[in-house]
Amino acid sequence: MTTTSTSHEAQAPASAGNGAGALTGLRVFTARSLKHSFRDAESLLMAILLPVMLMLIFVFIFGESIAAGQGGDRGDYLAYVLPAVALTAAGFGASYTAVVVSHDVTTGFMNRLRTMPFPAVTVLLGHTASSMVRNLLATGVVLAVAFALGFRTDAGVAEFAGAVGLIALWILVITVVFAVLGMVAGSAEAASGYGFVLLFLPYVSSGFAPVETMPGWLQGFAGHQPMTPIIDASRALLGGATPGDAWWIGLLWCGGFIAVAVWLAAVIFPRKVAR
Repeated sequence: MTTTSTSHEAQAPASAGNGAGALTGLRVFTARSLKHSFRDAESLLMAILLPVMLMLIFVFIFGESIAAGQGGDRGDYLAYVLPAVALTAAGFGASYTAVVVSHDVTTGFMNRLRTMPFPAVTVLLGHTASSMVRNLLATGVVLAVAFALGFRTDAGVAEFAGAVGLIALWILVITVVFAVLGMVAGSAEAASGYGFVLLFLPYVSSGFAPVETMPGWLQGFAGHQPMTPIIDASRALLGGATPGDAWWIGLLWCGGFIAVAVWLAAVIFPRKVAR
């Protein structure tokens, strides 16, 4: 009996040390996060319906007058506003990530994982992967509604893939940023509030109106904030045009945001789970 007990004790640390692996943990916690998010039907519907409603409002209420001022029609304005709406959908969906990450941190769930054979950081990665799935779904719905409203593109396969890829990259950026906000927030409500400012960036950009039509004191910010080159590049690619400098400027913004967010997560996360 003593020998058997000693044998089990010797094997337990080895098993815990080997763990289940980061990939297994990522799969498990991505599935967990997706299951929770799809059960929260209200949040999921809001993340999808709000951008669609926003697009309908801008196209059918403001589109005619705004497009007329630019020498176009409602269909032209739909093509103009589509990238901004898709990126706005990403912001709405990513804000949910901040809430669920904050909940896992403040309730001690991540701390409890220290006794399990999973790296605790896989919870964070799982929320990020789950948010990407939800946001890409919302973006797909926005594009489908736009095509149903009459949107047509002259983009080839490469241009269309480039536009979708740039939008997906921003989805990753905004998701990682909101995940970090969820870690530092003291509550789920605070986490949602911290990222509220980011949700306004598409409105103060070239997303819904040309920067040149804005007041002079606002043009400097609108023309040099991260959303404007990303929207301009996506719009050009969806129209089959060359994005010019906006493409690499948008990529630089995305890379900078991800680098800072990952560094902050690496600094903050160990302190949070060690409490």
